[in-house]
Amino acid sequence: MNQIVTPQSKEFIKGQIADYWLSPEGILHSYSNNTLRTVENISENIALVKRITNNKKVPLLVYLVNSPIPDKATRKFSAEQLPNVYVAMAMVSKPGLAKLIMNLLFKFKEPPIPMKAFTDDNQAKEWLSQYL
Repeated sequence: MNQIVTPQSKEFIKGQIADYWLSPEGILHSYSNNTLRTVENISENIALVKRITNNKKVPLLVYLVNSPIPDKATRKFSAEQLPNVYVAMAMVSKPGLAKLIMNLLFKFKEPPIPMKAFTDDNQAKEWLSQYL
C-alpha cells in the first residue's frame, strides 16, 4: 500500500473519527483515526460530512487504519447511514483490513452502496470517478 500522506497544502476539516478533504473533482477523502466508533460519534460524523458536502451525496475515498471494533448497534447504525451521505466508497488499506471491515458490517447482506477495497489510492480514485 502507498503510505498515507496527507497533502500539506490542503485544508482539512478535523473530525472525531476522521479528518476530511473534499477534492475539486468532488471526491471526499477521509483519513481515519483509530477512535472507537459509537452511535453518538457516527451521528456527529454524518452531520459533519453533510456540512462539508452541502448535503450532497458524494463518492468517499477512505484511508483506513486499525481501530477498535465497534459494538453491533454501532455497526448496524453505520451501515444504515452510508446511503444517506455517500454514493460509493473506496477503502484504501493494508491488505486484508478493508475486507475485515466489510465482513463486520455486511456479513449477511450486500452493502447499501457500491464498495471496493484497494491497496493503491490511485486505483481507488479511478474506480470512484465513475460515481462523480
